[in-house]
Amino acid sequence: MTAPLVAIALWVVLAFVIAAFPSSDNHWRRAYVLIAIGLPLLVWVTWQAGPWVGALALVVGGSVLRWPVIYLWRWMRRAWVR
Repeated sequence: MTAPLVAIALWVVLAFVIAAFPSSDNHWRRAYVLIAIGLPLLVWVTWQAGPWVGALALVVGGSVLRWPVIYLWRWMRRAWVR
């Protein structure tokens, strides 16, 4: 159970290290890479540690990648209103 949690912790550290360096596209390419790495990690954590720990990892990932989540929420809300 500890290996998936260590992997999520390393993902969070990687996200903060990546955010520390300047970017010309406001970090969107880096966010896509973090999402591509984070989704399989989220499935692995949920599979190994259970749904509550998976939900906690989802909240942590959402807090790290808050702008993609905000833009996804806005896009979904616009799609539902039409």
